Amino acid sequence: MSEVQAMPSTPAEGTPPTTAVHVQGVSKRYGDRQAVDNVSLEIHRGEFFGLLGPNGAGKSTLVEIMEGLRRADTGSVTLFGESPWPRNTALLPRIGVQTQSSAFFVRQTAHEHLRTVAALFGASRAAVDATLDSVALTEQRDVQVESLSGGQRQRLAIASALVHGPELIFLDEPTAALDPQARRALWEVLRGLKAEGRTIVYTTHHLDEAEALCDRIAILVNGSIAVTDSPHNLVRASAAPSRLMLPLGRLDEHEAAAISGVDRVTVQGGSLVLETRTAGQVLSAVDRITGLDGVQTRTASLEDVYLDLTARLTGAPQGARRNPQNTEQQP
Repeated sequence: MSEVQAMPSTPAEGTPPTTAVHVQGVSKRYGDRQAVDNVSLEIHRGEFFGLLGPNGAGKSTLVEIMEGLRRADTGSVTLFGESPWPRNTALLPRIGVQTQSSAFFVRQTAHEHLRTVAALFGASRAAVDATLDSVALTEQRDVQVESLSGGQRQRLAIASALVHGPELIFLDEPTAALDPQARRALWEVLRGLKAEGRTIVYTTHHLDEAEALCDRIAILVNGSIAVTDSPHNLVRASAAPSRLMLPLGRLDEHEAAAISGVDRVTVQGGSLVLETRTAGQVLSAVDRITGLDGVQTRTASLEDVYLDLTARLTGAPQGARRNPQNTEQQP
């Protein structure tokens, strides 16, 4: 991938040199809908920062304001100490943008399209080849963009945001159309970019992804930031329960509910699921009653924190939790 062609800049007064993105009191309204409501946050250079929230929470609008694609009604944004609005062409070589509706030169091949994008920033032919390879599109380099699958176009959009080696990268739900294998491959690309010192601002609905990749996250609800912290701190501070999964037939539901420390018993995915905040105590009791053969445990996750928080703030049912049999470890 090409080296970063950093444009010199002087941080705005009051903006620390370690700050990549500074958002202060930003609001945006569309008619009678308050899309973003007095949001303030600071993203450090080299940080992988996630923006999470339900559909309509204001994530995309906030990101577009940060990118300089949309004007805030009130408040201010600076990138490396400079305002992105009105359109700041001096910032463009320093930022990469992938949106949910990226535009393509559909009659060009994937390689031609990326070469065209690279030429706009003065990036090399070698950077084009390396970037195509990093998003696993080398085999499709000579396929016309209009003939690529949805997931392949998504990867090409990501490549277009990365080809010029930007310092600050905005990715809006970049894995939405990717299959599990391509999603995990992209995680490794993003980890490599972070290791190079790039700053990444990331929106996603995949909570496992945010937990695996992000240094910090902000959860937006109804246009406002409900919480900002590291995934680890949020999970550690949460009251979300652990879950014990037993093969069906090992325990009766009423018998399981009578175990001291069990808060809730459900049947999900072929397992009897015991929710508890005292996992050790409940495991000991289950061991005495029926043994631990085939018993699985899952501790609280960022998804649990997110569902509990958004349910409390929106009044929505907590309902659709992750299938408790999914105990896959993140790579």
